[in-house]
Amino acid sequence: MRLIEKIWFQGHQAKWIIIPLLIPLTALFWVLSLLRRLFYSLGLFKSFAVTKPVIVVGNIGVGGNGKTPLVLFLVEQCRQLGLTPGVISRGYGGKAPNYPYLVNEQSTTKEAGDEPILIYQRCQVAVCLGSDRVASAKILIDQGCDILITDDGLQHYRLARDIEIIVVDGKRRFGNGLLLPAGPLREGLWRLKQVDFVVLNTVKEIVGNSRIFFDDEQHNNEQLSMTLFAKVVCNLVSGEQVALPQFIKANKKVNAIAGIGDPQRFFTTLKNNDFVLEHQVGFVDHHEFERNDFLAFNPDLPLLMTEKDAVKCQSFAENNWWYLPVDAEFSKTETKALTDKINQILNSNS
Repeated sequence: MRLIEKIWFQGHQAKWIIIPLLIPLTALFWVLSLLRRLFYSLGLFKSFAVTKPVIVVGNIGVGGNGKTPLVLFLVEQCRQLGLTPGVISRGYGGKAPNYPYLVNEQSTTKEAGDEPILIYQRCQVAVCLGSDRVASAKILIDQGCDILITDDGLQHYRLARDIEIIVVDGKRRFGNGLLLPAGPLREGLWRLKQVDFVVLNTVKEIVGNSRIFFDDEQHNNEQLSMTLFAKVVCNLVSGEQVALPQFIKANKKVNAIAGIGDPQRFFTTLKNNDFVLEHQVGFVDHHEFERNDFLAFNPDLPLLMTEKDAVKCQSFAENNWWYLPVDAEFSKTETKALTDKINQILNSNS
């Protein structure tokens, strides 16, 4: 973990030196953000509504919070409602030949980034990339999509939206609560009160703490608890799937890597499933892996990684490299709240 992230999320002692130095930049960031929101509210900056409903899945802080599993969940829920969803992404970490860029079977993570490739491969759903999310939305509508889900983009006010969902990491929460760069927040905690849903990405043992975002009840949204679970382990080379309990029984000791927002979260998940980690290495989010990153690992032990990491390692993977695909899980009541909101938007737009 980088020093600045240790300051944001762990209260590293360097905060007493670095945060005072960054406060003037945070103040500037606050002013510019305030002016930007004001210009949109006054109509000086234009928001554009497209002809199909838009669901924004985002967060108010930097780093991975669990947005992609929620996007996958929403894609499936929309399909169960008889809809044809499409996904909009910035394509962070990729450099496509042109934008907007429609992901296809030949697309690579170097072109599209890791998360768009993961979403496309897992769901076989139309995914369009680009900084101009309005243009991406129009491309997807032309592809026959009748509901659009944006992976991130909460602060991209140029694209009007029908449903806003904020995902919060149940462990890291909001760090020190400060705006960038002194803290991890892109918008203040006040933003939580304005969205339709606040989703806490957590573990079952702390679901009861999911209603701690507000010190009052003056908000118009619902707060949901999302847990992530894995049922199988998948081989990068052969595509073989092995039930997680069966794999653990045969491979108690493993190596592990993670290039996500909070690598320790993945390592903790493995340990909670009774794996013994001989060697573990965390990389920065969206790390572009290469073969040399794996030279220190014991080749006789299986190597476990996240699905997001796997899409970047398939071209040089070894036979004993595996990944854990995870799925989002909500209670029946919370799932119904999400689908009811989608149906409400569909009925209001019809």
